[in-house]
Amino acid sequence: MRLLPYLAIFLALLMSALAVWQISESPGAIPDVRPTAVPSATPSAAIEVIVEPGQGPREIGETLERLGVIDSAIHFRVLVALLGYDRLLQAGDYEFDAGTTVLEAVYRIRRGVVSSRFVTVVEGWRLEQIADALDEKGIPRQEFLAAARAGEYDFDFLQGLDPDQTVEGYLFPATYSFRRKDIARDIIQGMLQAFDENVTQELRQEAAGAGLSLHDVVTIASIVEREAQKAEERPIIAQVFLKRLRLGIPLEADPTVQYAIATDAASVRESGYWKRELTLADLEVDSPYNTYRVAGLPPGPIANPRLDSIVAVIRPAKTNYLYFVAKPDGSHAFAQTLEEHLENVRKYRSP
Repeated sequence: MRLLPYLAIFLALLMSALAVWQISESPGAIPDVRPTAVPSATPSAAIEVIVEPGQGPREIGETLERLGVIDSAIHFRVLVALLGYDRLLQAGDYEFDAGTTVLEAVYRIRRGVVSSRFVTVVEGWRLEQIADALDEKGIPRQEFLAAARAGEYDFDFLQGLDPDQTVEGYLFPATYSFRRKDIARDIIQGMLQAFDENVTQELRQEAAGAGLSLHDVVTIASIVEREAQKAEERPIIAQVFLKRLRLGIPLEADPTVQYAIATDAASVRESGYWKRELTLADLEVDSPYNTYRVAGLPPGPIANPRLDSIVAVIRPAKTNYLYFVAKPDGSHAFAQTLEEHLENVRKYRSP
């Protein structure tokens, strides 16, 4: 991304040289791009451009110019050559605005970015937060939530779930581009596809070898995601939860309570989706997601974890900790015994 401003300046400096080069081109090699070949378009209208596998810079550039996306196929071709992208342009069904710069067109086709519309799934976001972000981009919130059901999608990692269960936990954190014609289901399909590609079969087999279903892994990883502020602590926190599960000790994880109380719209309006300071009343909420009251795992993930959190559950740290408490800097103090833990609580939570 940092390269773009410099490339833009460089491209501007090339314009005069390109004009001379264009004149020297063989007339027979230049396509007919008279104004009559360019359809009328408004800045808000999307122009669909299909880049077929095997198409080269010349053909792609000519198509972009003919459709009114860019103003010069030759500039497109030269910039592709200068950047060494000749064999790196990606096929796809693209959406452009009229008057797109040559630099942006090259950048997007090189990276397969099909649209200028984006949504970012942030690590640790719950389903409703993704729905809110998409609602701001024109995908209705309720449409997204209604489409986020496991039974709607054909992925093997969803096969064991109840068809009406949400795909919470499986919407892989990343930035996604989507076209104006895309609906909520298309976007969810892409997020699930990213999960399928990143959580490899090798990782799934490794989890099974450790006696964990993928759903259990993602559920624990979602809690780890909400707990861990330091990357190096993810495997340690994962180990704490796994050991507690083996010993039948309740997880007592605050994020699961935060998830439970955020089903109340009034609570969300007042404290957001992740209430920072939980009260004793919050810890008594009657919910299968309240891991202070219910032993074992909650019914499913509470958020959408990053790959590192998933790997941390599959490959936990080799420690014997059973407890941890947050420090003011976001890191945690870990303990093997209750006595050690209570001392840490006094140390880091005392007024």
